[in-house]
Amino acid sequence: MGKQKYYDTSLKQERAVLVGVIRPGEKIEETREYLDELTFLVDTAGGLVVHEFTQKMLKPDRGTFVGTGKLEEIQAYVKSEEIDMVVFDDELSPSQLRNIERELQVKVLDRSNLILDIFAGRAQTAQAKTQVELAQLQYLLPRLTRLWTHLERQKGGIGMRGPGETQIESDRRMILEKISLLKGRLKLIDKQNETQRKNRVQLIRIALVGYTNVGKSTIMNMLSKSEVFAENKLFATLDTTVRKVVIENVPFLLSDTVGFIRKLPHHLVECFKSTLDEVREADILIHVVDVSHAHFEDQINVVNETLKDLGARDKPIIMVFNKIDAYVNPELQDEEGEPVTLTLDDFKKSWMGTNNAPALFISALHKENLEKFKQLLYDKVLSLHTERYPNDKLLY
Repeated sequence: MGKQKYYDTSLKQERAVLVGVIRPGEKIEETREYLDELTFLVDTAGGLVVHEFTQKMLKPDRGTFVGTGKLEEIQAYVKSEEIDMVVFDDELSPSQLRNIERELQVKVLDRSNLILDIFAGRAQTAQAKTQVELAQLQYLLPRLTRLWTHLERQKGGIGMRGPGETQIESDRRMILEKISLLKGRLKLIDKQNETQRKNRVQLIRIALVGYTNVGKSTIMNMLSKSEVFAENKLFATLDTTVRKVVIENVPFLLSDTVGFIRKLPHHLVECFKSTLDEVREADILIHVVDVSHAHFEDQINVVNETLKDLGARDKPIIMVFNKIDAYVNPELQDEEGEPVTLTLDDFKKSWMGTNNAPALFISALHKENLEKFKQLLYDKVLSLHTERYPNDKLLY
């Protein structure tokens, strides 16, 4: 399979600074984790983070999100270091976005806008492109006024209401019409996908779910011997991929879905619900966890909450803790202060193994403990298939 290219690397890499707010009751470690993830998002989009700003606040400032003092500090840094864009870790209101851009005089993005930009670069199929365009228009609609800031230089009532207001209303109508068109297109695509799912042979369906960048596509490639695109970037998989997998004589359908992430824009979730139909209609979910991530427990909670929102939390779930080869627990050290490597038995006896039955511990990259993984899938699928289709002899 040829190397996929999403971004033009010949373009100058944009230099970015990040801005986050520390709210009451929020630990600095949590803010650190959020900004680390935001850095990864900027990197995935092709930018370079050179600095971060944080501000402790009871609640975000209504006008500038971080307050005028902190905004002046950011402005001085942006000017002196020739920064191209400033990225906020939360969604900004239209007025906040307009006020901040006016002060900083550089491109300002919030977390939602950044994720939408990445999704736009990743979308490959007609369905994904339509979903992303719909989400972008829904994001843009309440922010139309920021495109008309040149009118603010005019004083008095003459010229303020007529042309500007007419143009904004015209743009709004065009966007609303396009949104309606895209929704209609998605409904048609959804019907086609539903027909395809109904026409599939009688096979048990399994869906890979999990936080973004936990190794779902690597597992997909390993089980199906296919070439699903996988890389160390957020949202490397955007379109749902379905493959037929056969373990010994037992076949099933395996789907790889878009990874979840905290603070995912609500309108983006809504637009991509049709893509996640594979999750809602699956017979078994494989919840893949990157056990080497410092905050994988929080990621588990994010995925569980998202599954709950999708109405899929009560499905049979197999917990697969991936990347055990890279797992490091800072609290476990030997006499020389070096991290202790855990065995498979150690993992099984941990809370991860005892609280999440059935649970497996693997390294998809190094193909560690994969035979046990395949055996569990074989047993689960065979049992469910025999129960559902008792007259099918599974002769493949």
